[in-house]
Amino acid sequence: MQYKHKTVMISLLLLLLKLQSLLQLTVSSSSFQGAPPIAKPDCQDQCGEVRIPYPFGIGASCCHNESYEVICNASFHPPKLFLHRFNLEVMDINWSGRYGGYYTDKETTEQILVVGNIHHNICNSRKGDVAKTPFNRNIDLRGSPYRFSGWYNVFVVEGCGANVVLKNGYGDIITGCTSICTNDTSKKNMTNCNGVGCCQATLLSSPTDGYIEKSTTAGLDYYKIDSYYESLSNTPICNVTAGLLDIRSLTKFSGKLSSLETFPTVLEWGIASPKSSHNIVCDGGYSSCQCNFPYEGNPYIPNGCRLIRECQKCNHDCASNQTHGNVKHYYCEKHHHQMFNLGSILGFSISTGSVILLLVCYWLYRMIKRIKEVKQKAEFFRRNGGLLLQQQISSREGIVGKGRIFGFCELEKATNNFSKDRILGQGGQGTVFKGMLVDGRIVAIKISKKVDKIQLEQFINEMVILSVVDHRNVVKLLGCCLETEVPYLVYEFIPNGTLQQLIHDPSEDFHVTWIMRLQIASESACAVAYLHSSCSAPIYHRDIKTSNILLDDKYRAKVSDFGTSRAITIEQTHVTTCVQGTYGYLDPEYFQSNQFSEKSDVYSFGVVLAELITGKKAIFPNKYGGWTSLAAEFLFHMENSRLSDILDTHIYEEAKEEEFIAVANLARQCLNLNGKQRPPMKEVAVVLEQIRSPYASKPRQAECLESECVVMEYDCPFSTDSSLLENSSNTSFYTEALPLLASS
Repeated sequence: MQYKHKTVMISLLLLLLKLQSLLQLTVSSSSFQGAPPIAKPDCQDQCGEVRIPYPFGIGASCCHNESYEVICNASFHPPKLFLHRFNLEVMDINWSGRYGGYYTDKETTEQILVVGNIHHNICNSRKGDVAKTPFNRNIDLRGSPYRFSGWYNVFVVEGCGANVVLKNGYGDIITGCTSICTNDTSKKNMTNCNGVGCCQATLLSSPTDGYIEKSTTAGLDYYKIDSYYESLSNTPICNVTAGLLDIRSLTKFSGKLSSLETFPTVLEWGIASPKSSHNIVCDGGYSSCQCNFPYEGNPYIPNGCRLIRECQKCNHDCASNQTHGNVKHYYCEKHHHQMFNLGSILGFSISTGSVILLLVCYWLYRMIKRIKEVKQKAEFFRRNGGLLLQQQISSREGIVGKGRIFGFCELEKATNNFSKDRILGQGGQGTVFKGMLVDGRIVAIKISKKVDKIQLEQFINEMVILSVVDHRNVVKLLGCCLETEVPYLVYEFIPNGTLQQLIHDPSEDFHVTWIMRLQIASESACAVAYLHSSCSAPIYHRDIKTSNILLDDKYRAKVSDFGTSRAITIEQTHVTTCVQGTYGYLDPEYFQSNQFSEKSDVYSFGVVLAELITGKKAIFPNKYGGWTSLAAEFLFHMENSRLSDILDTHIYEEAKEEEFIAVANLARQCLNLNGKQRPPMKEVAVVLEQIRSPYASKPRQAECLESECVVMEYDCPFSTDSSLLENSSNTSFYTEALPLLASS
């Protein structure tokens, strides 16, 4: 919750800062316009990392003519731009308005393209036999608005022993060079192009060898590379490569030209001057144009030149001063009217006041919301019996002294704001989350799904029952949270899931042995017998099933889910309620009479025993497409001496015959339709302990019944009085010899 509030606060502050800037700009200059566009309306102005200014454009409707049409190839990552007419990759486009009028360096305002040119391999080797064969390659840009730049490009020859020259369209030699090689040239890592293995030649010429004006250099619309191979070194292989290379990339690509698919070459471009305007200035009829100061933008688009933002607030002349590098700052040269100052002050005051007002409103909203949350938590705490429970916990003799009351924020932090990935399971009564407390303990937190009186009563009932029960085979209640609409119950975390999962959804690498089944059955019976017989006020669980028997890290049983449990007085033999429970485990007598007794729990436990020895679910599909009750099916096989037909196959391999027959007899007596003929749970526990005793490391006693239990009754707590079986030998159903297996 705190994280959400911080996020909302930061978002609000950012919104207010934007609002402040907008208000100030609105007051100071109502005529403000955004950054000028560089492409025609509704046309794409970027492909990958290359911006696309008009006259260039993707598609015939977005470019000036076919010479300026470009294609954005999205099959590359990032996408690449190509000149459609020449199929050359466009690496960069520079135009005069690219930097918005803030730069004064001539280079940044020139109209040039950097394209990916291909190198020209002068000759090929023929098994060491080098033929002196003339070679020529040419690239023709005639009839297009592009020229190879003589200023930015340099002629580069890489390899050994070829005389290579560059000619123009008239056949005149523009430049040329020859590179020589020594025996160890190929072993060197070249970082320059000084004639050994690589030579370079400029395209510029001056008859007086004097200073060359950049504006006087002409580009090439056509060039041809001619060569005549001569072995000027001891290298017998012809491996000469030549091309025009961007001089700014010379150091980077020296010695690597032949290994590149493309390398950067600079083209100059121009366009016929647009219609005259006082906002545009051009160098010539077919050259470059730019927006006239104090305007910026793309001069080739109608209304593409817009007033520089800093100059929009000037009523008179706008001036500039150069600061660092080529960056200029603009300001109004004179007439700084009082109205302008007042407008700025007014805009700043309004925006600042709005920010403060909104911050105060948000603070008040948070304060009121916090007060409401505190009052609501206090009301929930009082309604959920928190004051009485707190009194019992703080009391020295309090019967719930082992539990504690958790705060909602503590549980929220423990479960990562009740994240979905922390859900352990969902049932009829609620959802269980896994959490970690600040002290490092792993816990399970149960939250009710519904908010109604019945669910609230069940949660409070489970809290009361578990807070007074202390048995090693009953899941421990560590505490509760009462600051919510329904109580949150905090249990010890049981890591190995439920008995239902262990039996019916076993993992491939884990097998439930007969000894484990006996141990789980014995410990579960001990826990239920403890509830029935060792508390001064007996507790009926009322929902015993395999999904309510949890397994800890050593696969010891832990009985859980006491939402529907009831504590009764000693004089009571049953409790009359509406029928509650899980179909397949319900006592038929309880279902007919609405009277739940301890023998109803015995019936449910009999179904659990049947599941343990058969491996079938309490309700399972039959071969006719319907559903069959395990209790009915089990009793049918027992009565017809066909136990082997329903018994789990693993039992035959691991258990002694007299052991699983004894457990089957015990389950049959628990499932007796006449509740009075069912054994009490304390006898069931003793029998299972006796069956299990041969596998124990030392003689075992039915000590599970010796723990004390006191049920919380605020007016008059019960005393403790319990004992073991009056006559532990009264277990004739254990040794009873019945023909349970089908005869062969």
